[in-house]
Amino acid sequence: MPNSSYVATAARAGWGCVLLLAPEFVLRIGGRPAPGPLLTGLARALGARHLVQAAVLTAWPSRAVAGGGAAVDVLHATTDLWYAATSPRHRPAALLDAAIGAALATAGAAEARRRLPDRVAPRPPHVGARTAPGR
Repeated sequence: MPNSSYVATAARAGWGCVLLLAPEFVLRIGGRPAPGPLLTGLARALGARHLVQAAVLTAWPSRAVAGGGAAVDVLHATTDLWYAATSPRHRPAALLDAAIGAALATAGAAEARRRLPDRVAPRPPHVGARTAPGR
C-alpha cells in the first residue's frame, strides 16, 4: 500500500495540473458562464502554487514543511469560502476548491504530526573530509 503522504502529494499535483491546464473546466462547474481572463489567470496561478508545493513537499519532507504547507492550504480554503460567499456566479467552483484545500490541509497536518522527522537530516560529511578537532 502506498504511503499516504505520496497519495496526498500526487493528488495535490493532479489538482494543480487541472487548475493550470484547464481552469475553464473547473470554473464552469454547475453550468456557469465562461470566466473572464482575470479569474482564469488566478486559477492557473493557484494550480502552479499547488505544483510548487508538491515539489517542495517531495524534496524536503519535514514536519516544518508539511505544517507550513497545511497552513497555506487553510488560508487558501478560507479565501475560497470568502469568495463563495461573495460571488454566487462562481460559488460551485469556489466550494469545490475549498473542499479540496481543506482535505489537503488535513492530510498535511496529519503528516506533520505522524511520520515526518522534525527536520531534514543533514548530509553526512564527504569521505576523507577533514573534521573539526574534538569531533
